[in-house]
Amino acid sequence: MAKGKSSTVFFCQSCGYESSKWMGQCPGCKEWNSFVEETVSRAPHMGAPSPKSGGRSAALSSSVPSLLKDISIKEEDKLSTGIGELDRVLGGGIVQGSLTLVGGDPGIGKSTLLLQVCRNLSGGGHKVLYISGEESLTQIKMRADRIGTFTKEMLLLCETSLSEISEIIRSQKPEAVVIDSIQTMYNEDVSAAPGSVSQVRESTGVLLQLAKGLGVSVLIVGHVTKEGTVAGPRVLEHMVDTVLYFEGDRHASYRILRGVKNRFGSTNEIGVFEMREQGLMEVQNASEYMLEGRPEDASGSVVACTMEGTRPLLVEIQALVCHSNFGIPRRQATGTDFNRVNLLMAVLEKRSGVQLASCDAYVNITGGIKISEPAIDLGIVLAILSSFRNRPISPKLLAFGEVGLSGEVRSVSMARQRAAEAAKLGFEICIVPFVCAEDCRKVGGIEVIGVKTVQDAIDRILSR
Repeated sequence: MAKGKSSTVFFCQSCGYESSKWMGQCPGCKEWNSFVEETVSRAPHMGAPSPKSGGRSAALSSSVPSLLKDISIKEEDKLSTGIGELDRVLGGGIVQGSLTLVGGDPGIGKSTLLLQVCRNLSGGGHKVLYISGEESLTQIKMRADRIGTFTKEMLLLCETSLSEISEIIRSQKPEAVVIDSIQTMYNEDVSAAPGSVSQVRESTGVLLQLAKGLGVSVLIVGHVTKEGTVAGPRVLEHMVDTVLYFEGDRHASYRILRGVKNRFGSTNEIGVFEMREQGLMEVQNASEYMLEGRPEDASGSVVACTMEGTRPLLVEIQALVCHSNFGIPRRQATGTDFNRVNLLMAVLEKRSGVQLASCDAYVNITGGIKISEPAIDLGIVLAILSSFRNRPISPKLLAFGEVGLSGEVRSVSMARQRAAEAAKLGFEICIVPFVCAEDCRKVGGIEVIGVKTVQDAIDRILSR
C-alpha cells in the first residue's frame, strides 16, 4: 500500500484557515501574525476510503432519514449533574450524546468542577470515565479525596492517544466522558505536535463522532489564551454543542460560569460558584452574594438590576470621579463597556449640564461579573453623578433603565421581575423607566418611581 505524502502547510491559530504559504494577515479572520507552520500527511488517493474509516462509511451508507413527528424526546435524555447552577447554564442537564467545551483561566476550577460532576453522576449509578492527559492517577486521587467519596462507577485513565482512548470508550461504554484537556490529546493520523491547530481540530472531530455515534456525553477542558479565548482554532467552538466559560479572578473566592453557546438551552444563563476547600459550591442567592460588603452612605455607589437569562441579578455599580491633573482626563471601566461609559458621560454633560470634561472617571461593576445589558445605564449615570457631587444615594434605592442619546430613559424587558427581586432583598425605592412603572407597581412592598429622562431621575433623587 502506498504511503501518504508529507507536506508543510500553514494554519491560522485564530480561525484554522489553511494556506500553502505564510501570510502576514489571515484572509479568513483578518488577524495579523497568526499563521503557524505544521507538517501534515495526506493519503495518495483522497477519494478512496481508508481502512480506518471503512467501517464508518459502511455504517453511514445504511442510514435512512426519519420522520420528525416520529422522534420522541424523553426526560432521561438529560443527565442531571447534581449541581443546580450548572444544570441551569446547561439548560436542565447534560444532553446524552452531546459535546461540551469548558474553558477558563488556569487554576480557576475547570477540572475541579468536572470532577464534582463525575462524583455526582457516578453516585447516581451512571458509569463515568475521567481521562486526564495532564495529571497522574495519584494527583487526581488526591484532589478527589478533598471533594468527597466516589463510587465504583467512577473510572480513571491517564492517556493522550486518541486511538487508545477511542477503543477504551467503545469497550467500557460509559455514559459520560471527561477529557482534561483537549490540548494534550494526540491523533496518530495527524503528524503535528499536541496542542497545534490541526491536532486540536482533528481530535475534537474524533470525540464528536464518538459522542454522536455511541450516545456518550463528552465534556472537554480547553485552555485559554491571554485574550481569554479557547486556545486553538476558532472552529473548535463551532464543532461542539455547548461552550461554557469561567469568569472571575482565580485568586478570589467567587467564580461565574457563563454559557456562550448552547444548542439545547439559553446562552444568557450564568451560574455563580464559590471556591472552598471541598471544591466549588453553588451560590443559591446570587444577588445577595453580589451585594455583600457594600459600603453604607458612600458616594458613587448605586445598585442596579440586570437579567441573566431568566434570572434577575442585583449588582453594585461604583464610580469615582475626581479632578484631573493632566490635559487629557483618564477614563476606565471594569465589568462594562468602556465606550458605553464615555457615551453616558457625554449625555450627562450635554443634557444635564454636568461638567465632566476635566475629570477622571472610574466605573466598576463589583463581583467580577461582566455586564453588557443597557439596562444598567441609569445606574451608571446616577453613580457618576453621586461621586461627582459627593452626595451618597440611599442604600435602599435601586435603579434600572436604558439611557438614550437625548437623555431619555427607555423601557427594559422583564421590569416586574427586576422590581420583585429588589423587594425580596429589602429595597424600598425603585427608579424605573416611566413606561415600566405601572407594571412594576403590581409587585407591592416597594415604592416605584417612574422617570422619563435622566434629569427627571436626578431631580427625584436629589430632592430626597
